[in-house]
Amino acid sequence: MGAPPPAAPPEPGPRRRRVLPIALAAALVLVLALVGVAVVRPGPVADWLGDEPADRKTAQAAEPAPVAVLAGADPNAPRPTPEGVRAALEPLLGQEILGSRVNISVVDVDTGDPLYTRGGDDPTVPASVTKLVTAVTVLAARGPTYRIPTRAVAGASPGEVVIVGGGDPTLAVDKQGFYPGAARLDDLAAQVRKALGGTKPTKVTVDGSLYSGPVHEPGWDPDIPTGGYGSAITALMTDAARTDVPRAKRDDANGNHAAQRAREPDLAAGRSFARLLGVPTDAVKRGKAPAAADATGGAPGPGAELGKVESLPLNRMVDVMISDSDNIVAEALARQVALARNQPASFEGGAAAMDAVVAELGLPADEIDLADASGLSRDNRISPSLLTDLIVLAGNGSRPELAVMFGGLPVAGWSGTLADRYDTAAKAGAGVVRAKTGTLTGVHALAGVVTTADGRLLSFAVLTDRVPPVDSDLPRRALDRVVAALAACGCR
Repeated sequence: MGAPPPAAPPEPGPRRRRVLPIALAAALVLVLALVGVAVVRPGPVADWLGDEPADRKTAQAAEPAPVAVLAGADPNAPRPTPEGVRAALEPLLGQEILGSRVNISVVDVDTGDPLYTRGGDDPTVPASVTKLVTAVTVLAARGPTYRIPTRAVAGASPGEVVIVGGGDPTLAVDKQGFYPGAARLDDLAAQVRKALGGTKPTKVTVDGSLYSGPVHEPGWDPDIPTGGYGSAITALMTDAARTDVPRAKRDDANGNHAAQRAREPDLAAGRSFARLLGVPTDAVKRGKAPAAADATGGAPGPGAELGKVESLPLNRMVDVMISDSDNIVAEALARQVALARNQPASFEGGAAAMDAVVAELGLPADEIDLADASGLSRDNRISPSLLTDLIVLAGNGSRPELAVMFGGLPVAGWSGTLADRYDTAAKAGAGVVRAKTGTLTGVHALAGVVTTADGRLLSFAVLTDRVPPVDSDLPRRALDRVVAALAACGCR
């Protein structure tokens, strides 16, 4: 995806690594099992996302019993040695297809001990692996049960309804929305009609003022805003700005996550809301909600709340973001981090807030520099060792809310963005690797957990950002072979 990459970024200078002060125990394995590392076969995506309409539950009841995919790690398994890991990996790191810079970190999850590093502390272009940082920071800042509100209030003039975007990218128009279980505009419209009583809506104003700054990150490749993997980021949108939800659902089922996106998602959502209220779409304009006035009886006064719907809880949105590498959801979650840390809800504010939360968590904040939360920006830099430390922190039980991020990690050869990978030469990794992928033109990355042949759980991150211009499937398969080598060995 994207235009040919610019000249390779300059080699970063040496950085002194801050060791994460964590003593891990067997409890980690229990945490990972609870959130899906020792898991059963993932069911339909709808099941992962929450409650389904009643008419679908009968069909789902016919699903066969789940079967095991990832075996639970054994905390008593023999420990790999640095020498053994080096012997397994180094013959594969020189693959020409991976380019001139392959930075990697491997850590024993149970002990927290580093097993192998090569450029491990060097900030590297991470692509969509950035979403692991987005997941951890939003879970730390907001908590897994937080829901994003979308509100409707009375406008300044009679019959005016103001819809106030709260930053929910999964908001649907009706029950046919892209994200099962999402909040819906038809529910909000029903609340508005009830609150207005006999007053007929005549105008819809869209208030997206919660967000500020540019709607596209300046570091994005030129084709990203129009190529279907990105969109304008606005505080009000439906179905992550998709304009053809039935088609998007069909394409998504076949592993194609690009979609047609609205050029102005906020106004598109406002027009959908207007149609539900019986308001002409040419009566939809941008504006701001008036401050709430004291109630005086009769019709709701300016600023009075007419209705509210709430998003899926953040734990489910994190699952969606990671399993399908959903860029628009990622950017929305970063703005929730910004709001929780009193920063502007913008690309810049989200990045600053995420950096701050990384430092609060005791991670090496000098090894991360973000421009966006999705990983679409080539200006992002994250070190492999920060990623492995982050994965260990999320699983060691000290911050149980962070363990939610494991639930959405794709399973090699089975689900998400790893569903069609780890065959042929990388087959040893199928079912024992769970990881986040990252791809831009010239950039490929993989970070997650892998269980060795002896049953030892390892955290890994492999980032390469100087890949030659070739079919992107080739460097992905080369990365898979690197991680599969960890799965195939005891590394002792």
